[in-house]
Amino acid sequence: MFFFCFSITQVNAGRKQIGFAFYGDTLKFNIDSFEVIQFDPENLTEAAITTFYEKAYSLHYRSLVNHLLYYKEINKLDDWFYYQLIRKTAQQLCPKQENFELYTLYKWFLLSKSGYDAQLAICENKLLFYVRSEDNIYDIPFYKKDNKQYVCLNYHDYGSKIDFKALAFFSVNINIPEAVKSFSYRVTHMPEFGEDAYDEKELKFNYDNKNYTFKVMVNPEVQNIFVNYPVVDYEAYFNIPMSNRTYNSLIPELKNVVKGMSQKKGVDYLMRFARDAFAYQNDQANFGKEKRLSPEQTLLYNNSDCDDRAALFFALVKEIYDLPMIVLLYPKHVTMAVQFEKSSGKPIVYKDKKYYVCEPTPQAKDLSIGEQDPKLRHTPYEIAYEYNPVR
Repeated sequence: MFFFCFSITQVNAGRKQIGFAFYGDTLKFNIDSFEVIQFDPENLTEAAITTFYEKAYSLHYRSLVNHLLYYKEINKLDDWFYYQLIRKTAQQLCPKQENFELYTLYKWFLLSKSGYDAQLAICENKLLFYVRSEDNIYDIPFYKKDNKQYVCLNYHDYGSKIDFKALAFFSVNINIPEAVKSFSYRVTHMPEFGEDAYDEKELKFNYDNKNYTFKVMVNPEVQNIFVNYPVVDYEAYFNIPMSNRTYNSLIPELKNVVKGMSQKKGVDYLMRFARDAFAYQNDQANFGKEKRLSPEQTLLYNNSDCDDRAALFFALVKEIYDLPMIVLLYPKHVTMAVQFEKSSGKPIVYKDKKYYVCEPTPQAKDLSIGEQDPKLRHTPYEIAYEYNPVR
C-alpha cells in the first residue's frame, strides 16, 4: 500500500529523484527542471500564490503528479489515503516546520493537479486549504459556493480554533481546468501492513459464567492514519473495514465461538463482547473533543464510548450474520437495533419492519436483547443509518 520511507536526493543540476521503499519494493522517479520554489510567508497574497502556481507548473511537476496518480491507481487508494500520500510528498518538497505556507501550497497544487477541486482562502497570516466534498462532515469548517460544499483540510493546523466571525477570509482565484473532482472521506480499503507493524492485544470478557480471551492483532499506525479524520456520518465510519491482519485475528475466532449458538444468542454474545471487553470513557475525557472511532480503532484503543461500540457491534454482526440493522440516535446516546428471523420482546418498528434493541454499551441495568434503558423509553430518537444486506 502506501506507508513508506520517503527520500529525495539530488541527481544532477535541475533534477531531483524521489524514491520510497515499501515492504521491500523501491519506487524511484525523477522531477525534471526541479528547484525549490521560494515563498515568503510574510507575503501571503493572491499575487504571490499565483506566482507560486505558475512557477510550479513550469517546473514539470506534472511528472510527479503522474507518478502519484499511478501509485494511487495500482494500490487502490481511497481519497483520504491519497491525501496522506500527498502530505508526505509535500513534506519532502518543503518541510512543514520550515515553511508552513509553502508546504500547504504544495499540497494544494498536487491535489489540484491530481484533478480535485481544491481551493485556498487567506486572511492576514492564515492560509486555509479546502477541497470540494459532498460528504456529511460535522466538526470542521466548510462553505458553500454554487451549490458545492468545500471542506477545510488544514483547520487542525491552527489548533482547530479560528474565529470566522472576526476574520474575513477571501478566496484565491486561480483557474485550474482539470480540478473538477469531488473528494470523498469514505474508506473502502485499509493498507496491507507488514506483520511487524502489529502488536498482540488481549481482550477478555465473561459470558454465561465462562471467561473468554481473544488475542487480537492491532496496529498503532491505524491511530495515526485517522488522527485528523473528521467526524463523518454513521454509514461512512461504521463501514470502514478492518485491516486484514486485525480482521483475521478476531472474526474467525468469533465465528468459531458462536457457530453452535442460535442466531439470537450469537448476536447476544457479540453485543456483550462489545459491551464488556473494553473500558468506557467519553470522547471529551478521551480525546478532548467529539471523535468517532472505526471498528478497528475501537479494538485498538483501551477506552471507548457508545458511538465506538455501536460501530464495532455493527461490524461484527455484519461480518458474522449480515442482518438488517438500524442506528438509534438519541440526544446523548447511540445504540443499535437488529432485525432477527425470530425474536420476542417489544420491537422498534421502522418502515414496517421489526428491529430489537441490542445495547453494546454498559448501562446501569444489564440489558438483554429487546430491552431499552428505562431512561430512554420516552426519549425521542432518530434513525441515523439503516443497513440492509445485499442478498
